[in-house]
Amino acid sequence: MPLSRATRTHRLAAMALAVHLAAMSSTALQDDDRRPFWRSVLRGARNRCPRCGQGRVLRDYVKVRDACAVCGQDFSGHEADDAPPYLTIFVVGHLIAVPVVEVKRRFDPPLGAQVLGWCALAIVLTILLLPVCKGALIGLQWANRMHGFAQTPDDPEDVLRS
Repeated sequence: MPLSRATRTHRLAAMALAVHLAAMSSTALQDDDRRPFWRSVLRGARNRCPRCGQGRVLRDYVKVRDACAVCGQDFSGHEADDAPPYLTIFVVGHLIAVPVVEVKRRFDPPLGAQVLGWCALAIVLTILLLPVCKGALIGLQWANRMHGFAQTPDDPEDVLRS
Protein backbone atom coordinates (compact mmCIF):
# COMPACT_ATOMS: atom_id res chain seq x y z
CA MET A 1 0.00 0.00 0.00
CA PRO A 2 1.49 3.38 -0.99
CA LEU A 3 2.25 5.95 1.70
CA SER A 4 0.01 8.97 2.03
CA ARG A 5 1.27 12.34 1.00
CA ALA A 6 1.40 13.58 4.63
CA THR A 7 3.46 10.55 5.71
CA ARG A 8 5.96 11.07 2.88
CA THR A 9 6.24 14.77 3.78
CA HIS A 10 6.86 13.94 7.45
CA ARG A 11 9.52 11.37 6.56
CA LEU A 12 11.27 13.81 4.22
CA ALA A 13 11.18 16.51 6.90
CA ALA A 14 12.61 14.10 9.48
CA MET A 15 15.42 13.07 7.12
CA ALA A 16 16.21 16.71 6.32
CA LEU A 17 16.31 17.52 10.04
CA ALA A 18 18.62 14.57 10.72
CA VAL A 19 20.99 15.65 7.93
CA HIS A 20 20.95 19.23 9.21
CA LEU A 21 21.70 18.18 12.80
CA ALA A 22 24.52 15.90 11.65
CA ALA A 23 26.05 18.72 9.61
CA MET A 24 25.78 21.12 12.55
CA SER A 25 27.45 18.76 14.98
CA SER A 26 30.31 18.01 12.61
CA THR A 27 31.05 21.68 11.90
CA ALA A 28 30.37 23.09 15.36
CA LEU A 29 33.28 24.76 17.09
CA GLN A 30 34.80 22.96 20.02
CA ASP A 31 34.91 24.81 23.35
CA ASP A 32 38.64 25.42 22.97
CA ASP A 33 38.12 26.89 19.47
CA ARG A 34 35.77 29.65 20.59
CA ARG A 35 36.97 33.21 20.68
CA PRO A 36 35.64 35.66 23.29
CA PHE A 37 32.78 37.46 21.52
CA TRP A 38 32.06 40.56 23.62
CA ARG A 39 35.71 41.19 24.45
CA SER A 40 36.58 41.11 20.74
CA VAL A 41 33.72 43.42 19.77
CA LEU A 42 34.55 45.92 22.54
CA ARG A 43 38.24 45.88 21.62
CA GLY A 44 37.34 46.58 18.00
CA ALA A 45 34.99 49.39 19.04
CA ARG A 46 37.90 51.01 20.90
CA ASN A 47 40.06 50.66 17.74
CA ARG A 48 42.14 47.91 19.32
CA CYS A 49 43.16 44.58 17.85
CA PRO A 50 40.49 41.98 18.77
CA ARG A 51 43.21 39.38 19.28
CA CYS A 52 45.76 41.12 21.53
CA GLY A 53 44.00 44.34 22.55
CA GLN A 54 47.19 46.35 22.06
CA GLY A 55 47.57 47.31 18.39
CA ARG A 56 45.19 49.43 16.36
CA VAL A 57 42.68 48.14 13.79
CA LEU A 58 42.07 51.41 11.93
CA ARG A 59 44.45 54.00 10.52
CA ASP A 60 43.47 57.47 9.37
CA TYR A 61 39.69 57.65 9.80
CA VAL A 62 38.17 54.34 8.73
CA LYS A 63 40.95 52.70 6.72
CA VAL A 64 41.75 49.24 8.03
CA ARG A 65 45.39 48.43 8.72
CA ASP A 66 46.94 45.48 6.90
CA ALA A 67 47.99 43.83 10.17
CA CYS A 68 48.31 44.48 13.89
CA ALA A 69 51.67 46.07 14.72
CA VAL A 70 51.85 44.17 18.04
CA CYS A 71 50.68 40.58 17.40
CA GLY A 72 50.73 40.48 13.59
CA GLN A 73 47.01 39.62 13.19
CA ASP A 74 46.17 39.99 9.49
CA PHE A 75 43.16 42.27 8.90
CA SER A 76 43.15 42.03 5.11
CA GLY A 77 40.40 39.38 5.13
CA HIS A 78 37.76 41.55 6.78
CA GLU A 79 34.58 42.22 4.86
CA ALA A 80 32.81 45.03 6.69
CA ASP A 81 31.59 46.57 3.38
CA ASP A 82 28.36 48.56 3.91
CA ALA A 83 27.58 47.28 7.40
CA PRO A 84 29.36 50.04 9.40
CA PRO A 85 27.51 52.94 7.70
CA TYR A 86 24.22 51.06 8.00
CA LEU A 87 24.79 50.37 11.71
CA THR A 88 25.88 53.98 12.27
CA ILE A 89 22.75 55.34 10.59
CA PHE A 90 20.62 52.95 12.65
CA VAL A 91 22.22 54.01 15.96
CA VAL A 92 22.21 57.76 15.19
CA GLY A 93 18.59 57.63 14.09
CA HIS A 94 17.56 55.94 17.32
CA LEU A 95 19.62 58.34 19.44
CA ILE A 96 18.04 61.39 17.81
CA ALA A 97 14.42 60.30 17.31
CA VAL A 98 13.19 60.63 20.90
CA PRO A 99 14.86 64.00 21.60
CA VAL A 100 13.47 65.41 18.34
CA VAL A 101 9.92 64.51 19.35
CA GLU A 102 10.35 65.67 22.96
CA VAL A 103 11.90 69.04 22.04
CA LYS A 104 9.14 69.66 19.50
CA ARG A 105 6.44 68.68 22.00
CA ARG A 106 7.78 70.69 24.95
CA PHE A 107 9.34 73.79 23.38
CA ASP A 108 8.09 73.99 19.76
CA PRO A 109 11.16 75.83 18.41
CA PRO A 110 11.11 77.39 14.93
CA LEU A 111 11.41 74.91 12.08
CA GLY A 112 14.70 76.39 10.78
CA ALA A 113 16.35 76.03 14.19
CA GLN A 114 15.17 72.42 14.44
CA VAL A 115 16.53 71.49 11.02
CA LEU A 116 19.89 73.15 11.65
CA GLY A 117 20.30 71.76 15.15
CA TRP A 118 19.25 68.18 14.53
CA CYS A 119 21.16 67.91 11.23
CA ALA A 120 24.32 69.24 12.89
CA LEU A 121 23.92 66.77 15.76
CA ALA A 122 23.31 63.89 13.34
CA ILE A 123 26.43 64.75 11.35
CA VAL A 124 28.61 65.00 14.46
CA LEU A 125 27.29 61.71 15.87
CA THR A 126 27.80 59.98 12.52
CA ILE A 127 31.40 61.20 12.28
CA LEU A 128 32.11 60.03 15.82
CA LEU A 129 30.35 56.65 15.61
CA LEU A 130 31.42 55.42 12.15
CA PRO A 131 34.95 54.30 13.20
CA VAL A 132 33.51 52.78 16.40
CA CYS A 133 30.99 50.72 14.42
CA LYS A 134 33.57 49.64 11.84
CA GLY A 135 36.02 48.48 14.52
CA ALA A 136 33.26 46.66 16.39
CA LEU A 137 32.19 44.82 13.23
CA ILE A 138 35.77 43.77 12.52
CA GLY A 139 36.00 42.49 16.11
CA LEU A 140 32.73 40.60 15.58
CA GLN A 141 34.07 39.02 12.38
CA TRP A 142 37.28 37.98 14.14
CA ALA A 143 35.41 36.48 17.12
CA ASN A 144 33.12 34.46 14.84
CA ARG A 145 35.93 33.38 12.49
CA MET A 146 34.15 35.01 9.57
CA HIS A 147 35.67 35.67 6.15
CA GLY A 148 39.47 35.92 6.30
CA PHE A 149 39.70 35.30 10.04
CA ALA A 150 38.79 31.61 9.96
CA GLN A 151 42.26 30.27 9.30
CA THR A 152 44.27 32.49 11.63
CA PRO A 153 45.49 30.64 14.70
CA ASP A 154 44.83 31.99 18.17
CA ASP A 155 47.58 32.92 20.54
CA PRO A 156 47.39 30.15 23.17
CA GLU A 157 47.94 32.63 26.00
CA ASP A 158 45.17 34.89 24.65
CA VAL A 159 42.69 31.99 24.78
CA LEU A 160 43.76 31.18 28.36
CA ARG A 161 43.19 34.80 29.47
CA SER A 162 39.56 34.86 28.28
